[in-house]
Amino acid sequence: MNSTTPELPQLTHRQITTILTGLMLGMFLSALDQTIVATAIRTIADELKGLEHQAWATTAYLITATIVTPLYGKLSDIYGRKKFFIGAIAIFIVGSLLCTLATTMEQLAFYRAFQGLGAGGLMSLALAIVGDIVPPRERAKYQGYFLAVFGTSSVLGPVIGGFLAGQSTILGITGWRWVFLVNVPIGIIALVVVARTLHLRHRRLDHRIDWLGAVLLSLALVPLLLVAEQGREWGWTSTQAITCYIVGGIAAVLFHLQEWRMGEEAILPLRIFRNRTVGVASLAGVIIGVAMFGGIAMLPLYLQIVRGASPTEAGFLMLPMTLGIMAGSIISGQLISRTGRYRHFPIIGAALITVGLFLFHYIHYDTALWQTMLVMVLFGIGLGFNFQPLTLAVQTAVPRHQIGVATSTATFSRQIGGTLGTAVFLSVLFSTVPDKIKAAFTSIAPTADFQAALRDPANAAFAQQLAAAQQGGGNVASTGVLQDSSFLNTLDPSLAKPFFVGFADSMDLVFLLGACIMVAGFLVLLMLPNVELPERAGAPEEKVVAFE
Repeated sequence: MNSTTPELPQLTHRQITTILTGLMLGMFLSALDQTIVATAIRTIADELKGLEHQAWATTAYLITATIVTPLYGKLSDIYGRKKFFIGAIAIFIVGSLLCTLATTMEQLAFYRAFQGLGAGGLMSLALAIVGDIVPPRERAKYQGYFLAVFGTSSVLGPVIGGFLAGQSTILGITGWRWVFLVNVPIGIIALVVVARTLHLRHRRLDHRIDWLGAVLLSLALVPLLLVAEQGREWGWTSTQAITCYIVGGIAAVLFHLQEWRMGEEAILPLRIFRNRTVGVASLAGVIIGVAMFGGIAMLPLYLQIVRGASPTEAGFLMLPMTLGIMAGSIISGQLISRTGRYRHFPIIGAALITVGLFLFHYIHYDTALWQTMLVMVLFGIGLGFNFQPLTLAVQTAVPRHQIGVATSTATFSRQIGGTLGTAVFLSVLFSTVPDKIKAAFTSIAPTADFQAALRDPANAAFAQQLAAAQQGGGNVASTGVLQDSSFLNTLDPSLAKPFFVGFADSMDLVFLLGACIMVAGFLVLLMLPNVELPERAGAPEEKVVAFE
């Protein structure tokens, strides 16, 4: 298809905001779910007796969302965006209902995987539609509306998630199950609003669908992510791990060959990466995703396990990071809209993320919360400087008929990094924390405060459990903290201190690893081309034909 098309018709501010209403509700559904679950996951994992398996609930969701993201982009380029956006919302609602039925962490992970099939289309399709109807220079300004959605969900999600997870039952249903059930009414409202406000006429493009590419992409990603999650239990050179390496590697090679064979009809056209802007932004997106999701996964655990905050309190304590993200996005969006230049924002943002993660490395179990919050603000501003500019860069760098693929590529890259970051960082955390706790006990147990607390009759049950673990030659972490950490909330602070120190030390290691990874991200972004955004663009294949 010829990418040279008539100019984009001038839409009024009211027309654009009418369309954005539907898009923002769909994005709100996805963003709210992630923040609610992130805050409540510790409580959920404790309830289901599987804290060490909590990564599965997050990783399974991210795996499926990541795999289907490029498929949504390609199919929407061919058949139109609205039907797939509505379909993504519907799948997400059904997945949320299924999650409320989980009785084990394994079941929850499976249902979250189904939910991710819908989530993969919510963010990328909303951004693609904005790319269709708004000129490049103005996109940064209108994406501020999406920022408002993200900011609102970041504020409401932790509070709602903490409140629901903190209730034993609501209307006869276990409190944490409402974390997923709350998506249903929001999703239904989103379906109605999108159906009534998003009216697009699509010019169908007759292309083959790269189903084989989608299957090979799945076969390449799933085994590698599986070994990232299970490697600490299997052993990194075990038969299971080596099998995953081989299957994932072979599938990755076959996927690469399939995409070259399909050319422009590929689910992830490899030629698009020849564009320097797309290639650099995609690679940077992977690295930033690793650091972003790794950091976001660690902070709620630090606040709840180490600092003893309730889920609701942890939600409020995360607000500085949210404010930093909003400030970074607003500042970058407004300046990009005025100047048309975006390159320096991702570079500065990557530097701030790197510094933020490095400073998190120095936060221990007893670090003052105000110091932690200052670092959260810095970390958030860095993220805010990267959210909009990189998506904007890839949308501007490709022909208009590839906006869906380009947008989904940017989202896909960030989700790939996020999935890897969550799996690897949580794996590092839970593989190192037993030894860290053991080392903390070695140094803290002989202290007077610990011994006095151990002799207190009120702590007799824990003293017996600890003695049994030590006599059996086992690690003191086998007292159950990796299955259910809720006992730390009632344990004498002097006795709980080794656990807090052990978790904090393991998290410090994770943050340091994230900082090292982000150094590579900073270096990659230095290669991002310096391009001035045009004030107008060619027309999209989908044109607005009605407003309500």
